[in-house]
Amino acid sequence: QVQLVESGGGSVQAGGSLRLSCVASGYVYSRWHVAWFRQAPGKEREGVASIFSLGGNMRYADSVKGRFTISQSQDNAKITVYLRMNSLKPEDTAMYYCAVSLLAPMNALLPDEYKYWGRGTQVTVSS
Repeated sequence: QVQLVESGGGSVQAGGSLRLSCVASGYVYSRWHVAWFRQAPGKEREGVASIFSLGGNMRYADSVKGRFTISQSQDNAKITVYLRMNSLKPEDTAMYYCAVSLLAPMNALLPDEYKYWGRGTQVTVSS
């Protein structure tokens, strides 16, 4: 079982920055795929960024390219995945979730590809 805990959300003004963290613990394999998703009220959950534990292979949604950066660090017991968000816009306001897949996803930004999910952290960007 994999446990995921997100943190780092908050309220910022447009143009500001935040760094989200996701700590993955439990039965964590050396090969894993992690993604950040977000969901705004009344909208579908959408993939934001993804990363593979071996070799990076980062992917980003078009709406965040050039503004968001996904990265990861790993020790023996846990993995931490970060989402650095710069030049934030009001449309970035959403609940942000991290998710883990232990299998290679066909589409790394598709929610259905991921089995393990955190509870989310809220990001609010004001204009």
